[in-house]
Amino acid sequence: MADIRILVQSADFDLATEYARFDNDASMGAIVAFVGRVRDLDQSITAMHLEHYPGMTEKALAKIVGEACQYWPLQAVTVIHRIGALQAAEQIVLVLTASKHRQAAYESNAFIMDFLKTQAPFWKKEGTAACLQWVDARSSDQGALDRWQYLRVV
Repeated sequence: MADIRILVQSADFDLATEYARFDNDASMGAIVAFVGRVRDLDQSITAMHLEHYPGMTEKALAKIVGEACQYWPLQAVTVIHRIGALQAAEQIVLVLTASKHRQAAYESNAFIMDFLKTQAPFWKKEGTAACLQWVDARSSDQGALDRWQYLRVV
């Protein structure tokens, strides 16, 4: 059974601190970290505000992580997702996956992120500090899910 840690919080997280929680287990052959940040692709996004549905969000994240644990032999998973007001270049999300094998750690990490982006109940406004607008789901996020459909073939 994997050691699973899921947090939804307004406070920032420290990658080194979170990694250190995994580092003392010598049986972990691979630890993969993904850190998502607020990006400003066209110099117009300087702020973001993330909202969630307490309880429901954590349950959705646990379901996603649980599914990843069914497909890959994971030893530990940490998911931390921030909410509230964020500025460009700030951290939003951390996904750490650990396994005896690198492929399992890589693939499960990408799986968790792809499903988190589309199936976890987060709502996002972005723009400038003076004008934030709701953001719709991106078709590219849904497209990323398509690559995992082979796992669900019975």
